Amino acid sequence: IGGGTGLSTLLRGMKAHTANLTAIVSVADDGGSTGRLREQLGIPAVGDIRNCLVAMAETEPVMGELLQYRFGVDEGSLSGHAVGNLLITAMNAIDGGDFEAAVRQMNRVLAVRGSVVPAAGTALTLHARLRDGSEVTGQSRVARMREIDRVWLEPGDVRASRDALRAIAEADIVVLGPGSLFTSLLATILLPELRAALAATSALRVYV
Repeated sequence: IGGGTGLSTLLRGMKAHTANLTAIVSVADDGGSTGRLREQLGIPAVGDIRNCLVAMAETEPVMGELLQYRFGVDEGSLSGHAVGNLLITAMNAIDGGDFEAAVRQMNRVLAVRGSVVPAAGTALTLHARLRDGSEVTGQSRVARMREIDRVWLEPGDVRASRDALRAIAEADIVVLGPGSLFTSLLATILLPELRAALAATSALRVYV
């Protein structure tokens, strides 16, 4: 469970040992290509999901290179966008805006070893209160802050992904991280249903 570069790095190693593996990925990122797609189309964050799909895919290396290819600054409206982000966005449109279904389809297309699932099917916004009482909005801004006192998600009542809850209920081991505590881990496990599932599971819980 997590996001950022830590989760995809861990998955590359773990998939060599088991295919019984599910990555539950944060959807609160709002920076870069992901942030632009989110702002323009209202889609949940796709960047961390793309990285995890590439890490777990059983495809030719050139497919991973294609998904990670990022258009240059001189390529107009496509500049800065990763091809994989655009493909997930297109799949979301094909599936009628059902983001969880779109990610399931991408798992099949890329022959993922295990599965990658979003923490939720709705875009989430991370907020933080600092020790001086000021508040910051957006994961990309929170990541640059020091002396964070509290973080929370909005909307606060978003349903967690059914696939994510099922994976936690059936797990032998639940691994939290590695990644930023505030912007990767808490941005995921602050979902009420997901937090309750973690509290209820009989699986061994490991924090990296």
